[in-house]
Amino acid sequence: MRSLEIVIPCLLLVYLIWPLVTGQKRSIVINGFPFLTLLISSLHLILEKYRWQMLPLYVLVVLCFVSGGLAVIRPSRDKFKRLSWAGAGLVASLLVLLVASALPVLLPVPNVPSPLGPYKIGTTSMVLVDNSRRELFSGNPDEPRKFIVQVWYPSIPAIDSVRAPWMANADIVAPALADFLNLPHFFLDHLALVKTNSYIAAPADTSGAPYPVLLFSHGWNGFRAQNTNQIQELVSNGYVIVSIEYIYADRVAVFPDGQVILHNPAILPSGVSDAEYDAAARKLVLQWTGDLVYTLDTFSTLNANDPSGHFTSLLDLDRVGAFGHSTGGGASIQFCATDLRCKAAFGMDAWMTPVSEQVLNTGTGRPLLFLFSETFPTEKNWQLLDRLALHLAGPITIATITGTSHYDFSDLPALSPLAPQMGLKGPLNGRRVIQIVNDYSLAFFDWTLKGIPTQLLEGTSPSYQELEFRTLP
Repeated sequence: MRSLEIVIPCLLLVYLIWPLVTGQKRSIVINGFPFLTLLISSLHLILEKYRWQMLPLYVLVVLCFVSGGLAVIRPSRDKFKRLSWAGAGLVASLLVLLVASALPVLLPVPNVPSPLGPYKIGTTSMVLVDNSRRELFSGNPDEPRKFIVQVWYPSIPAIDSVRAPWMANADIVAPALADFLNLPHFFLDHLALVKTNSYIAAPADTSGAPYPVLLFSHGWNGFRAQNTNQIQELVSNGYVIVSIEYIYADRVAVFPDGQVILHNPAILPSGVSDAEYDAAARKLVLQWTGDLVYTLDTFSTLNANDPSGHFTSLLDLDRVGAFGHSTGGGASIQFCATDLRCKAAFGMDAWMTPVSEQVLNTGTGRPLLFLFSETFPTEKNWQLLDRLALHLAGPITIATITGTSHYDFSDLPALSPLAPQMGLKGPLNGRRVIQIVNDYSLAFFDWTLKGIPTQLLEGTSPSYQELEFRTLP
C-alpha cells in the first residue's frame, strides 16, 4: 500500500477501537479523527489517485465522518458499555475495516524496484514500418509489417523530466491483460498508477557512449514492458535496450494514432496436427526475427544520423545481444544464430519449437545462456534444446531455477501477494527470483559484450543454490 493508503485505515482503526479499549465514550479529539481521515483521503485522491480496491475504505471514511459529526453536534449522555449493541456494532465495524483494508493490501499498486547501476534511465517509444515485408497475420496481404518498439537508454533526466508509466495505454492494455489471466475486466485498472524509474524522452547520457545494444522479445500474449525491472537493471549498468511489441501475437497493441490491434489466437491454431502447429510456430518466429533484424537496421541508421540527435553515436553496434522470454526466447536464439551482428543470446524459459530446422541442425558459435523454470519445459523442449546443443561451437550455460514458474521471468508476479495462487509464480520468494535473473543477465552480457570475467556461468555457486545446471549430452 502507498503512504496515504496506510494512514487512512490506521486513523479509522483508532476511531473505531477507542471505546472498546478505554471503555469510555470518544472525546471531542477522537471524534475529530473522521474529519482528519476525510482530509487525508482527499489528499490521497489528489496525489495518489483513486483505485477501486480502496472503495470500501472510502465508504467507511464517509460513514465514520457522519458518525463523528453527529457525536460532536448531539453528544450522548449515556455511558459506553462494551457488552451492548453499540459495542457489538463497533466489533462488526472493525471486522468490516479489516476486510476493506485487505483489498488494497492483496492488490497493491506494484512497486518497480530501483535499479542498482550508476546510470539514470530515459525511455521513448516509436513506430517502425518495414515496407519490404508483408504483415502475415492481419488478413490483408498488401499491408506492410508495422510494429512498436520501446527504447531504454542511459540518460541525464532534467529537473522537469516525467517518470514513465510501467504500462502505456493502461486503460486498454490492463483490461486485456486481466482477460488473459481470467480476471474481471476491471481487476487490473490500478496498473495505470505504476511508475517506473525511467524518464520519458530524457536527454541521453553520453559519458559512457557508445553503449552495447540489447534487443528484448516478450512472449506469446506478452507486451513490450513485461520485463521492465530486468531491463532497467541492465540499462542502469550501461546498456541500450530496445523492446519490440510483436503485434497480433502480443496481448494488445495501441498505436499513437489510436489504432488498437488485438491478439490473434489463430496464429498458433489449436486442434491441428503437431506438424501443422510447429509450422505455424516457426512462421511466427520468422516474422519476429524479421522484426529484430529491421529494428537493428533502423537503429544502425539512427546511430549514424538521428534527425532528432537523440541516438546519434550513442550505440555500439559491434556489441549487440538479444534476450527474451518464452516464444521471445526462441526468437532471440533464432535471431542470434542467423544474424552475424548478434554476439550473444539469453533465453528465459525459451520455447524451442519455433526455432528453425536450419538453426537446430547447424547451431551457432555465439555464447548462449538458458534459464528455465521448473514448470515450463516439456520433454520436447528439452529434446530440441539438446539437439541444438550438439551443434554449438560457442559456450553455453543451461540451468533451472528451482521453485519458479513460467511468469517468474517477467514483472507479472509483482501484481499481487496472491501471485502464486493466481498461477503467476512459483514458491520461491519473488525478490530472490528478481535478484537471480538480474545477476545472471548482467553477468552474461557483461562477459560476452564487455569482456568482464565472471564465474557465475561456470556452474553451481554457493550464493545461488537455487540453480540446477544441466549437463549436455
